[in-house]
Amino acid sequence: MVLNHTAFGLGEFMRYRSRILAASTAAVGLLAVTAAAQASGNVVAFAGYATGTIVVKTNERRLYLVVDAQRAISYPVGVGKSGKQWQGTSHIDGKYVRPAWSPPAEVKRDKPSLPDMIPGGTPQNPMGAAAMTLAGTEYAIHGTNMPGSIGGFVSYGCIRMYNQDITDLFERVSVGTTVVVTR
Repeated sequence: MVLNHTAFGLGEFMRYRSRILAASTAAVGLLAVTAAAQASGNVVAFAGYATGTIVVKTNERRLYLVVDAQRAISYPVGVGKSGKQWQGTSHIDGKYVRPAWSPPAEVKRDKPSLPDMIPGGTPQNPMGAAAMTLAGTEYAIHGTNMPGSIGGFVSYGCIRMYNQDITDLFERVSVGTTVVVTR
């Protein structure tokens, strides 16, 4: 059905169009949560955190984006190796697409052959498709150039995601989003 203002008076057309758009927006919003979640993560029962909060449970190797009081989108992640894990609350203080990466001092000490900087978008760059830095830390939630590492205890404390998952999460959250990391 094609709507135009000649089938109705202009006022009636605008009211009818507003109702259709409101219903469509609600349906599209629900579809966006479920469709993207099916492509990247799963919508799961999850309570106890404010809507919009990112919760990382390192022992589960899962990241949860709380979508409402009862649900979250769950993504598999790679987390810190033994002795490299941390917990606490922070917030996203930067969002970057295909960022360049400079290894932190600890990584450089363990792997001295690494260059001081790896350009963004190159296959050697461990940050993958995108990264979101966490305030007050050296850590980030980021993509990866090693998808086989997802689900393991593999990093120096950063939270690794599949590139399609970090891209999905990147579009859903903003600078200032609260991030809670627990064991």
